[in-house]
Amino acid sequence: MTADAGRPGNRRLLLQLVWDVAAPIVLFYVLRGLGVSAFAALLAGAVLPVVTTGMYWLRDRRLEPMAAFMAGVMLLGLLVSLISGGTRFMLARDGWVTAAAGLCFLGSVWARRPLAYLGARPLLEGRFRSDGTPWETLWTSEPAFRRIWRISTAIWGVALLADAVARVAMSYTLPVAVVPGLGGLLWPVTMVLLQLVNGVYYRLAGLWRLTAGEGRREGVAAPAARG
Repeated sequence: MTADAGRPGNRRLLLQLVWDVAAPIVLFYVLRGLGVSAFAALLAGAVLPVVTTGMYWLRDRRLEPMAAFMAGVMLLGLLVSLISGGTRFMLARDGWVTAAAGLCFLGSVWARRPLAYLGARPLLEGRFRSDGTPWETLWTSEPAFRRIWRISTAIWGVALLADAVARVAMSYTLPVAVVPGLGGLLWPVTMVLLQLVNGVYYRLAGLWRLTAGEGRREGVAAPAARG
């Protein structure tokens, strides 16, 4: 895989994630300004990212593994919202959904491929400190590589559960009008902290040395250079 392969798709995924977070918040405050009830405004925000993801799927007939995971999480959030019927529970929807996502990450730690690996591979494989060796080759041949991604997945799971606790606490203790905005601000805080913690862990654990071809087990070599 070349350094530029797949980047437009990855940029689209990033933009979609930003849209999924920001658009429901903006829609909530717009609808509230028009006199719509808090519950209806929150419900509209819950529907919006599900509709957007459905449109992408209808157009491409496929989703990347992480996009599919996020779509499932959003659909779960919408179903929870429809069942609950309460404004406070609706405010806490992101917390319950984030908790479900955290549990999914923890549950995938010993799966065939953990979620952190599936999410990072399309973004990083062959693009950063890489000698061209496919990640699947490293996964098969390098126990350290597998261990790094399983621990990273556990880090994601614990962080998402902590984020969920904060969201549920805010939803039941703070004024309704401020919770969507604060919840939106919490996303970048959580993501930045996750990236920092994981970045430090990847360096200390030697992930980039492995992808660059340093310190591998005997017999694991990079693909031959192309002429």
